[in-house]
Amino acid sequence: MLKKKFLIYFIFIFFILNNVSFSIENKILAKIEKEIITSIDVENEAKYLLALNESLNNFSKKEIFEISKKSIIREKVKNIEIQKQFKNPNIPDDFIEQILKNVYQKVGIENLEKFKQYLNYNNIDYDYVKERVEIETLWNELIVAKFTSKIIINENEIRQQLIANTKKYSKSFLVSEIFFATSDSKQIENIYNDIEKTIKNEGFNKAILTYSSSSTASTVGNLGWIQEEALNENLKTIFFEMNEDEYTKPITVPGGFLVLKINKIKEEETNQNIEKKINEIIAVKKNDQLNQFSKMHYNKIKKDIKIYEF
Repeated sequence: MLKKKFLIYFIFIFFILNNVSFSIENKILAKIEKEIITSIDVENEAKYLLALNESLNNFSKKEIFEISKKSIIREKVKNIEIQKQFKNPNIPDDFIEQILKNVYQKVGIENLEKFKQYLNYNNIDYDYVKERVEIETLWNELIVAKFTSKIIINENEIRQQLIANTKKYSKSFLVSEIFFATSDSKQIENIYNDIEKTIKNEGFNKAILTYSSSSTASTVGNLGWIQEEALNENLKTIFFEMNEDEYTKPITVPGGFLVLKINKIKEEETNQNIEKKINEIIAVKKNDQLNQFSKMHYNKIKKDIKIYEF
């Protein structure tokens, strides 16, 4: 079954990638500090993103171009900060390969060798993918080192809530996000009105592309499945009043604001192992807080970096 899924996806992506060329002429599109971004850089980024994100296939060439351009700008900004914070950063190959395993298994590929073949067949340099993984790994390491001490999780409160609210089934929500930042409180409503107008006219995915400054924009804002126990009380109340395909008003988070859309809702049998459930919830809450700190730190450093787009 896995091989069949991989073969179908392999053929489909090959067709898409070979029809995604944007321009024969190589132009300078942006300059970030001393680094430049060209149209070929963006085309390579588009191939990379399409190969790993099946959901991007529904976008037009122009939209994929914009997603790819924003994505590569984010990576350049992150890398500049990494170079400032780490002297001769080095990540063991076996650690990188483990992360890559998570990447290629998501698209139905069984092992690293087949993943390299898949990339080569679609004219994607393996070293390019490896470098992207290294940048994200070092960025995450930076965020963990900088903000772990600021994470607030009340394990006892989680335990008491689980014991008090034991039930046979619990809900999970498949969520997408739009993250935006503004220092002008008067602009929040205006930005949200623009987002809402885009959602109504062109869909939530288009609004993500246009307005979201989060790294999740390159995966169409996907946050994955979130269990109800991992939600704070405010967000749980909001989600329980929503239906599938509905979205929230702006929610204040560190560094900016979130608009969340519930794509799907499912009910599953509750895990009766309290200790295991507690550890799962702690991991989700910790990851959520680190993601918010990551967005906040990115927006902060981006303000201090000279970015010119042409």
